[in-house]
Amino acid sequence: MAAKWIETLTGPLEQKKQYKQAKARLDALPEPYRAAANAFNRYLMYYSGVTEGDTIVQMFVDLADLWERAATDGTPVREIAGDDPVEVAETFAQAYVGKRWLDKERARLIKEIEQLDTEEER
Repeated sequence: MAAKWIETLTGPLEQKKQYKQAKARLDALPEPYRAAANAFNRYLMYYSGVTEGDTIVQMFVDLADLWERAATDGTPVREIAGDDPVEVAETFAQAYVGKRWLDKERARLIKEIEQLDTEEER
């Protein structure tokens, strides 16, 4: 029963477990892949803004897959990160469609302005 209450507040525990497993996979990579993968992970946490747990977990599992393959194949970090790592990270994130924090804030702004219009008309 306590688990359901906690999940109501924080989201499904299984998703947190999957994220932690993906993060552990990044942390287990050899250098310089570990540093690059963790830099991408950190950026995506801030940039992606995804609010749907399944979507964000899948994004980080796929990120771990990408960097594990690069390390296994010996692909140079720059070949994965490209000349503009920000562009690469943002393009990667765009592949994961879902509700984002910004969508919520856009809806909130629209609603508040519409309410002001209604109040002004009175």
